[in-house]
Amino acid sequence: MLSRAASRVEFIPRVATGVLFRLRPQPRPIRTSSSVFSGRSLAPYSLSHHGLNTRLPSNNSSSLTSTPRISQLEKTKTTTTATTLSRPPVRHCSYRRHNMCKLAGDVEHFGGASPDPTQGRELLPTNVIPRHYDVTLEPDFEKFTFDGKVLIDFDVQEETKSISLHTVEIDIHSVHIKSGDSIITSSSAISYDDSTQVSNIELKDAVPKGKTQLEIKFTGQLNDQMAGFYRSTYKKPDGSEGVLATTQMEANDCRRAFPCFDEPMHKAEFTITLIADKHLTCLSNMDVASESEVVSEKSGSTKKAVMFNKTPLMSTYLVAFIIGELNYIETNNFRVPIRVYSPASSEIEHGRFSLELAARTLEYYEKVFGAEFPLPKMDMVAIPDFAAGAMENWGLITYRVVDLMLDEKASGAAMKERVAEVVQHELAHQWFGNLVTMDWWEGLWLNEGFATLMSWQSCNHFYPEWKVWESYVTDNLQSALGLDSLRSSHPIEVPVKRAIEVDQIFDAISYSKGSCVLRMISTYLGEETFLKGVRIYIKKHAYGNTQTGDLWEALEEASGKPVRDIMSTWTKNVGFPVVQVTENEKDNSIRVKQNRFLRTGDTKPEEDQVIYPVFLGLRTKDGIDESLTLSKREDEFKLKDLDFFKLNANHTSIYRTSYSPERLTKLGKSAKDGLLSVEDRAGMIADAGALAVSGYQKTSGVLNLLKGFDTEESFVVWSEIIARVATVQSAWVFEDQAVKDGLEAFVKELVSERAHKLGWTFSDKDGHVEQQFKAMLFGAAGMAGDEKIVKAAQEMFKKYMAGDKSAVHPNIRGSVFSISLKYGGKEEYDAVVNFFRTSTSSDERNTALRCMGRAKDPALIQQTLGFVLSGEVKSQDLYLPASGLRSHAEGIEALFAWLTDKWPEITKRLSGSPPILGSMVTMCTSSFTKPEQLDRVNAFFKDVETKTFAQPLAQSLDAVRSKVAWLGRDREDIVAWVRENGYKKASL
Repeated sequence: MLSRAASRVEFIPRVATGVLFRLRPQPRPIRTSSSVFSGRSLAPYSLSHHGLNTRLPSNNSSSLTSTPRISQLEKTKTTTTATTLSRPPVRHCSYRRHNMCKLAGDVEHFGGASPDPTQGRELLPTNVIPRHYDVTLEPDFEKFTFDGKVLIDFDVQEETKSISLHTVEIDIHSVHIKSGDSIITSSSAISYDDSTQVSNIELKDAVPKGKTQLEIKFTGQLNDQMAGFYRSTYKKPDGSEGVLATTQMEANDCRRAFPCFDEPMHKAEFTITLIADKHLTCLSNMDVASESEVVSEKSGSTKKAVMFNKTPLMSTYLVAFIIGELNYIETNNFRVPIRVYSPASSEIEHGRFSLELAARTLEYYEKVFGAEFPLPKMDMVAIPDFAAGAMENWGLITYRVVDLMLDEKASGAAMKERVAEVVQHELAHQWFGNLVTMDWWEGLWLNEGFATLMSWQSCNHFYPEWKVWESYVTDNLQSALGLDSLRSSHPIEVPVKRAIEVDQIFDAISYSKGSCVLRMISTYLGEETFLKGVRIYIKKHAYGNTQTGDLWEALEEASGKPVRDIMSTWTKNVGFPVVQVTENEKDNSIRVKQNRFLRTGDTKPEEDQVIYPVFLGLRTKDGIDESLTLSKREDEFKLKDLDFFKLNANHTSIYRTSYSPERLTKLGKSAKDGLLSVEDRAGMIADAGALAVSGYQKTSGVLNLLKGFDTEESFVVWSEIIARVATVQSAWVFEDQAVKDGLEAFVKELVSERAHKLGWTFSDKDGHVEQQFKAMLFGAAGMAGDEKIVKAAQEMFKKYMAGDKSAVHPNIRGSVFSISLKYGGKEEYDAVVNFFRTSTSSDERNTALRCMGRAKDPALIQQTLGFVLSGEVKSQDLYLPASGLRSHAEGIEALFAWLTDKWPEITKRLSGSPPILGSMVTMCTSSFTKPEQLDRVNAFFKDVETKTFAQPLAQSLDAVRSKVAWLGRDREDIVAWVRENGYKKASL
């Protein structure tokens, strides 16, 4: 699944937290400050159309269809280099019986690994093990309920009189143990434990060891919480409201759709049957096995029953089904057919880019992973209400509309990257996560870290000229290091005792740090060796469950190196080191020392016990030496000379490097001399900025370093320069106005000349990266008060709002809106609100929501806050209007006041979406910078139940503490620097 954060489609400078919305693609840290501009989105992916001969339905147009897709299982498959994976043989394991849901250990599961008994995981009893679910569901679109029946084939491990399953908001009507059509016994009592979400069924008679079948008839809620089996609404072309029924099972919501063993280690096969009106499209993980007429027991009307073919072994969180009026387009340019579906609220042709990309990506992944995609079809569906960015349901991937449907006339280059990254991320999951699945949620990083890495890898394969690994350093690596520098971070392999805790680890650690660790070991082993190990891992564990050690074992088999010993330190411990470098000119040596890095700069001895195996990656004029490893607290290394060297070449390792001021100056000169790669230059700036935050050096020194990059030509490096200044601005947001004006004037000095040189007109001749470079500089200079750009933006805005849609290029739409709101008033604000209400493009509407908070007038701030819960904004998008308010002190204060005032309403609205609630808490608290503000946050949450968002709240508070400490050290340093450099407010 892809966690969605406030993305860099409208670039928001990095803030101290790395919280991401579990809107699933890659987690991006929320970035905020007074500088916002259009720039690089989540990940650098965009793929052009390369002759994929995609087909519409037979009438050669998009169609509303309920025509069943015929099974492809019998069709002849084209020859590939991939391995066709057979179903695994049944494994007979020993089990311990548990008479109630308890903290269970020493449990083996079919197709899975044995949990560590010391972990104390809260698991279902294993007296019965599910092998196959036959699920029939019929939704009621008037009452928003659904009737269901599930037949579960069990292996009974030993004689039992009770069965426990997960359920949430499920009313159980009857329970029978059956043999064929005969009822063997029924339930005598059913009890429910709300804290564990477990229904315990007591049977009248004991069921003997062996095989049996359990039948449960039930009713569930077709809820509006974007969880389980839920309803999603949209506007039809005629203005009426349409409703579709869809699913989101990860992490623990399959139990809302039907009673089940809702734990990833309980893999089983699923046969799904959906009963619906004849004109509706029915989809599930597999293709259609049969379609027949039935008389509805609910309404008495004639409907259709669509039964789908049985799935392979899979976990409950990957089950999916959809019922609604949907259009589709299709391509057969992959070995199995691929379709993109959407409701009528979206133009189906906007799915063409994702459709063609999916065909190419699946073919590429089959070769890379050495295994065929094992299902007979792939469907990708745009869902109007969706709490994540996307969800990798096997064979039926669901997306936010904006993350699947791309209108290239209305969206810029950054959004194209975002869509590509999300699509490639979810397709990677079809192997890593779906075919091979973690045995429990502490292995979440195996799914998300790998899918994140592969989405970059596949883009680099298709578009090497995009040089995506350059932006990886400023994107994924900084996301990981940003969150992991907080005391309240967590290990990659975070212990999860209760499944309910897992929602809080869909963050930059599981996604970004996970991918960085994998990239680090890939660099250490060599890419081909790494992928060889991946192929061994997939082949050995297909259709099964694994733990992290299983991946290390496969990589060791491929490489012959002690991968487990090296990597366990990185995955089982929180944090990462800062490596301090001292030089000895007498013998041309360097001494390096590692200590845990905390952004607050107050690492305690007990927090600094871990010694990481640090791959130093030494760059000299002779090249890169990847063999040097710091495996103890400190060590000394001889160099040929000290004329030029840099550690962490290309920043493929997870650490910060602290040099002396003299060496940093030399490295700045080396950058100008062309001795450092783009990754080196951007990473060096990122390290310098982070070290200033934590007190390793003065903030003024970093700002002076940035001034020295005046000849820099790289978009990626400039994005990091601007982001680092913006981080300073966000920390100084409550300081004296003259200092804030001075910092803004510094940004203007940095970027204006280059912004004018590159310009802000776009043509087909502009490269993908060049478009983003122009957009970023335009936005940064305009928000910093560049008179020419502000005037240009205001003129474009007026023409655009008057109906001339060609007046503003999509690459700079967000910047034009933001500049006009910052330097405008109610007229501009009302125009943006009206634009939101009238636009039919999800991308355009999101831009409007994201920019509203730029208006600083107190009345407009309150109007923005009122908009959040007005009902006009979908729950999935509540964070967007709030995000712009974080760019100024008035908005930050208003956000927290609003949070405390509206808390009951906010929690009620987001009760089924803990990750979005956690993100809202972060947005409303993490921008504070003063001790008294921190006290107010603590006081409010003192009497609030925080268990569903404890992790993001703790990280938010840590972020504020780091800014308090930073300001305490460097407040006067920046005052003096601004004064000495003569930076003053721009006059407009």
